[in-house]
Amino acid sequence: MAEFNITDSVDITDVNCPITFVKTKVALEELDDGDILEVRLNDGEPVQNVPRSLKEEGHKVLELTQNDDGTYRLIVQKVGD
Repeated sequence: MAEFNITDSVDITDVNCPITFVKTKVALEELDDGDILEVRLNDGEPVQNVPRSLKEEGHKVLELTQNDDGTYRLIVQKVGD
């Protein structure tokens, strides 16, 4: 697992799609270009849809790893507005 200089983090394990992406997008909007957001998300729709949607918006997905508790850790870098 690579080390990143995390600017902020958000836990979206308590919400369902499409709110998972909305909460992630809002968290990214509060960051500056180049900042890095750590997202904790569940398996299933969130882990399939959130990284894909972030890429479609032009952000850079740096890492996606599974945690010991079955959740996932997504590291994304904000790219432009």
